[in-house]
This record gives sequence, C-alpha cells and structure tokens, in this order.
Amino acid sequence: MSWAASPPGVQTAPYYSQPPAMNTAYTPITVRQGFGQTYQAQPQYHYSAPANPSPPSNTMAPSDQQQQKFDWPQSVRNYVQRTFQASNEIPGIGREEKESRLKDIIRSEQERGTMFTTNWDEMPLPQQIIQKERQKALMTSVDYPAARAQTPTSAANSKKRKSSDFSESEPTNSSPVPWRSTKALSLEDRVSKPANDKHSLMDGPLTGKSKFHKYVEKRQRRGDGGYQSSYRSPSPKPASGPIVGTNENLEKQYFRLTAPPKPEDVRPERVLHKTLDLLKRKWRKENNYNYICDQFKSLRQDLTVQHIRNEFTVSVYEIHARIALEKGDLGEYNQCQTQLRALYRAGVKGNAIEFKAYRILYFIHTANRTALNDAIADLTTAEKEELPVKHALGVRSALALGNYHKFFQLYLDVPNMGAYLMDMFIKRERLAALANMCKSFKPDLKLRYITEELAFESDAEAAQFIIDYDEELLLERDDHIVCLTGKAGQTFEKARAEAFSRVDLKGQI
Repeated sequence: MSWAASPPGVQTAPYYSQPPAMNTAYTPITVRQGFGQTYQAQPQYHYSAPANPSPPSNTMAPSDQQQQKFDWPQSVRNYVQRTFQASNEIPGIGREEKESRLKDIIRSEQERGTMFTTNWDEMPLPQQIIQKERQKALMTSVDYPAARAQTPTSAANSKKRKSSDFSESEPTNSSPVPWRSTKALSLEDRVSKPANDKHSLMDGPLTGKSKFHKYVEKRQRRGDGGYQSSYRSPSPKPASGPIVGTNENLEKQYFRLTAPPKPEDVRPERVLHKTLDLLKRKWRKENNYNYICDQFKSLRQDLTVQHIRNEFTVSVYEIHARIALEKGDLGEYNQCQTQLRALYRAGVKGNAIEFKAYRILYFIHTANRTALNDAIADLTTAEKEELPVKHALGVRSALALGNYHKFFQLYLDVPNMGAYLMDMFIKRERLAALANMCKSFKPDLKLRYITEELAFESDAEAAQFIIDYDEELLLERDDHIVCLTGKAGQTFEKARAEAFSRVDLKGQI
C-alpha cells in the first residue's frame, strides 16, 4: 500500500478513516504505519500566500496565527524580549501598557509591510515611547496653560498668536509612530518664550497655572535679591547703566538700599570731593566717630551706585579704614580692606604697600593661617623689601618661632598705623610669654625684667596686668618686686588658652 501524498484537493479514505460526510473540527493528517518509516511533511500544509490576497481581516484562524508567529524574524523576537527585561523597566509604566503599545508597534509595521526591513535593534522600546509622550504632554501643559484657557475659538486665536509663540518641532499627525519624527524637542525648545505683544504669558495674568509653573514662581520670589528682581512685574525696569546723581547736599545720612536708587538722592563725584574735605575737618575738630562712620558709609554708597572706581574712591576707603583702625572698629575696617584689595588688583593707584602690611597683621590677629599664607603668597619680591611689609613679615616670623623678645621689640617700632592692629592681640601674646617665663624662671622673677621684656610702659602697668589675674602673685622685697612664677604657671596657662579661643574669624570679639 503506497503512502504517497494525494494531490491537493483529493482526499483518500483508508479503511480506518472517518466517513466522508463527516465535517471534522481539525485538519486531517496522514499517519505512518511503523516507527521505521521517516515522516515527511505534506506539501498541502506548507503555508503560501494566495494569488489574489483578500483584505486583512480581524478574525484569523488559529492555525494561521500560529504559523505567522513562527515566521517572525529573530530581530522582532529579540525586541520583545528586551521590552520585558527587568533592566529596561521604567517606574510608573505597567506591564499592560507595555503589552498594548508593543502590539500596536508590531501591527503598524506589519500593515506597512516593513516587518523585515525595519531595524529593530535601533527601535525605541514601548516604555521609552510612553515616557517621551508623557513628558511632551507635561511640557505642553506648562507652555500653554493660559493660552488655552483664554482662547474661546481657534479661529479668533489664529489672528492674535504669532509664530514666536510656538516651537518649530510641534507634533503633527503626519508621522504614524512617535519614533519616526526626525527632530526631537530639546529642553530649550520646550520652555516657553515671552511673546512680543502686550498680552505676553509672563507679563499678563496667569489663569491656568500648573503646579510646575507655580513652583517655579515661588522659587523665583524666594530667591529675589539685589536691585533687579528675577521675577517679572508690570513695573518698568531700572536703567541698565550707572546712574548720575543730582543731589547737592554735602552731608547725607546713610540708609541701606531696599530699592533702585534715584538720581535725586545720590550726590555726583564733584560734590563727593567737597564732602570728603568736610569730613576730614570735622574728624580733626570734633572726633565724633559715630557721625563720621555714618557719613563715610553714605559717601561709599554713592560711589558704588554710580560705579566710580578711581583714585578718589581709593582715598575714601583708605581714610575710612584708618579711622576705623584708630577706633578699633574691625567690622568697618574689614569692609574697607576688602574693597581696597579689589581696587588695587584693578590697577587703581593708592597706598597698596601700607594696607598689604595691615592685611598681614589683621590675619595674625584673627589667627586665620590660610588667609595669611595667601596674603604672603601674593607679595612680590620687591614688596617684601618695603618697610611696612618687612615689619609685618617679621612679626609673623617671630610668633611662628616663639621668639617673644623679637616680637615685643617689633611692637615698639611699628610703621604707619600697624600699632593699632597689634594692640588688638598684644594682650594674648603677653599671656603666652608669661606662661613660658613661668616654666623657665622659678621660683620668682623680677617685675622690672617682665616690664622690659613684654614692652610695658612702666612697672605699675606690668604689676596691674599680673594683679588682674591673681593678687597674690606679686611679692614686695627690700629693693624690688618679684613675681612668684612658681605658683603663677597654671594661672597664665589657663588665661592664654582662653584668650586664643575667643578670636572670631571676622575680627569681631
């Protein structure tokens, strides 16, 4: 009996087959007689497209779906596997959304006939496409909340809106799938730009603000500072350039600016020259520091708002710094010193050597070693040979080496007004020197020796300095007074530690 396949459309009926009249619910196949015979696929079951294909139908036979699944290219199968890999998951996008979008992508490519020509390795994953669509929808809601709320009809809106109100890369219906767009929106293109008309989105009332827009405005209002706020308001902007004052008063009380200055409240430079001469005369005559400090701060403010940075500006800051040093006002001195450093670096002429020496002594007082090293590193070789700077460097070297004899010798011979700065830390250095003397000289030490070594003006001043810590540390003998160094060691050691712990970095004790 031959088992050759019958021609298509002709069905042979062996003795064990079903009756021909019976309509079976499965596709009949031929059965081999024994295990030794090799099975060969029957040609009538090989899938081939008909000559005249019918239109695609939503209902397909189960056998056709199974055969089509097996015919998918390997690149499509790899694409499906990458979609559901744990490493490619995006928070907030569920499995159902990915499956639905995956089916739409494959169906779209199949209908277009590009299943085998599409580069599936470069194709964005469904969750990536969903994420991009959500971001685009969010930016659209941020860019045009007010425009959509205020526009009743699209016809009326088209007459008022300009091309600058829109991005060049707005999505259209021409591209069938999201990843087919040739130009992606950048962050700069997605941020709305202010329009040129009077109904600008930023200047006009915002009726449809999103949460993101409200948060941005809140951050802007909280961070506003200076003369010009980053938050836009209907009020006109101040002039971008420096103003020119018109006030003719020589004296003006200082007020901290809370709004852009007005020209009628600011004195021009020619008036400020007269004001400086008046303040110098009043300082010599009246010596009223509160009044002088207030007037100098007002003078400095007028120079700042007019952007005046010349030799006159340097002289104003230098005079104010010297007066502040004389009165021990380190806060005002430090402000003047900072501005002078910037002016000197800008090339404006002044007494740079004098104030560089003050700067070194100031950092010695504040015990700011980092700033002190920076100040020394900025000095040139020629500047180190100048007398004020050389003296300041000698003070720093004596303290670093613990050479108190040299330090107090330098204290007695200070150029310019450096003695006012050294007066601010001379007390703690005397305590440190006394603590070391108590370790070296026991059981007592003549008061006269302490007076000469620690640069006191008299024995009475030296005795008062010691008595302020303990009255029992001095003992009077026949021809001299001695300090009981044997019992004074702990007292001065404790006082030294306390003195060095109270120095603020700004110099304000």
